[in-house]
Amino acid sequence: MKTYMAKKGEIERKWILVDATDRVLGRLASRLAMALMGKHRPTYTPHIETGDFIVVINAASIRLTGRKLDQKEYKRYSGYSSGQKTTLARRMLATKPEEMLRLAVRRMLPKGALGNRMLKRLNIYAHAKHPHAAQMPEKSPYFESSRG
Repeated sequence: MKTYMAKKGEIERKWILVDATDRVLGRLASRLAMALMGKHRPTYTPHIETGDFIVVINAASIRLTGRKLDQKEYKRYSGYSSGQKTTLARRMLATKPEEMLRLAVRRMLPKGALGNRMLKRLNIYAHAKHPHAAQMPEKSPYFESSRG
């Protein structure tokens, strides 16, 4: 018996629409990372992108559990001395909710060029409007079971 390995040209991708309203950040991010990698399909191949295109709407109404809104910090570093800046999750959710979800997903994807290509297929919008209506994204039952 031979192991199936997907080829680059034979992967057909779908467009998936995910509503992030009242979803827990980490649970949703892990599902999104799995779908971007293609692990939800039987044709998953580790070294090929076999995942789908994903459109996430209503990222501004995502939830965090416990006291993470006031305790979780997002750090960035400019490279200069004393150039490290921190932002609390509450402020990040108010100003850049798309970036908050993108960072959570990015850290769950493989590191390197393959992970960067996977992340490009993730489109996140703070509210319900999105410019991908022409691609006809459909709701997937894979994301409905992750309600927190």
